[in-house]
Amino acid sequence: MKNIIWFFLLISQVLFAQIKYDDFFLDKTLRLDYFHSGNFENDYYSFDELIEEPYWAGSKVNLIDTIGFGNFMFFVYDLKSNNLIYSHGYSTLFQEWQTTEEAKKISRTLSETLIFPYPKDSIRVELHDRDGMNIFQKRHEFIIDPQSYFVKKEKLNKADNFKVHFAGEPSSKLDIVFIPDGYTKEEMNKFKGDAQRFAKYLFEYEPFSANKNNINIWGVEAISENSGTDIPGDTVWKSTALNTTFYTFDSERYIMTMDDKVVRNYASNAPYDQIYIIVNTAKYGGGSIYNYYSTAAADNELSKKIFIHEFGHGLVGLADEYYTSDVSYQDFYNLKAEPWEPNITTLVNFKSKWKNLLKPNADIPTSTEGKKELEIGVYEGGGYVAKGVYRSTPNSIMKAFDSNEFNEVSKKAIEKIIKFYSE
Repeated sequence: MKNIIWFFLLISQVLFAQIKYDDFFLDKTLRLDYFHSGNFENDYYSFDELIEEPYWAGSKVNLIDTIGFGNFMFFVYDLKSNNLIYSHGYSTLFQEWQTTEEAKKISRTLSETLIFPYPKDSIRVELHDRDGMNIFQKRHEFIIDPQSYFVKKEKLNKADNFKVHFAGEPSSKLDIVFIPDGYTKEEMNKFKGDAQRFAKYLFEYEPFSANKNNINIWGVEAISENSGTDIPGDTVWKSTALNTTFYTFDSERYIMTMDDKVVRNYASNAPYDQIYIIVNTAKYGGGSIYNYYSTAAADNELSKKIFIHEFGHGLVGLADEYYTSDVSYQDFYNLKAEPWEPNITTLVNFKSKWKNLLKPNADIPTSTEGKKELEIGVYEGGGYVAKGVYRSTPNSIMKAFDSNEFNEVSKKAIEKIIKFYSE
């Protein structure tokens, strides 16, 4: 009951506060870096540093995250009035790592980052994460004076940017920044060509093609010493700008980087809402975490589908709809709670998902026999779990690459996110 009351108080505050950007914020970004430490059972947060960045690409209208996706949510309060003035949902690599076997044996510390419009006055930033029943609970807070002379202002990892696709003012568009990894100075022209190719891929898929005028795509020239990326399983080690690697969490195809700060440093060279790292390799692989960053191999024969699939994770938080492939995660979903991801359900709160899209008297669960690939139903298996988790269609690009489309549920979620950024 306490959590329900908290939720309605928050919504009431959101509905009636009528937050005006210029009342509370300047036209630039404040970045809060912190450390997230722990293991399978316990974790804690500690402050790192504050950094001023030149661009604010987010919406100046939709300052409160009313979508509610992500394993974490942070809330920014004006310290003097205690008004909620900004919030944003996200997920992290550390949280994924906590679900691995390694986290039962050792502890780790990873850097994480929050960005928000640069406040005019002192603020309180609250970090919330989801408990076992997927309800947000407060875990930590930071008190921040944006006028402190300890806020760093030097340009870190400075690099030139360029426009890949430009539709208009960043604050009213979804802004995606492409950052290369494993491209040497001599390969920057290759990266620019790859960036154009990946932009073309994006606009081949709905609902991105219908929203072409609501999306900006930028490139940042992050130059690496070596060409390629790390492949620990083959004893291949490269010195690259972002330090990406295959075999993240000992999953060969999972390309990620632990250097979140460097990723954010390079991203800050352009306006961005989403970070996409294009990795200069032909080896199959990629990765993505909601509102964190995404990666894809540049030159694999399946690069187009890797790119689109991973962006479904990064932009919208779509769950993987497959359940038979080897992954490093264990007990990823609590079957007694409704997952926050829009494209899967445990049926605990199915009315919050796609129940309204079902035909009258539809079978729950739905048999795949005789069904078309994108026919709406409630099909068992998804989120790495064969039983107890359900997806909305027999197949989609979030399940397997023999499909070439997002299903209707995923398309609606993507539309919702693009609209949020572009208002």
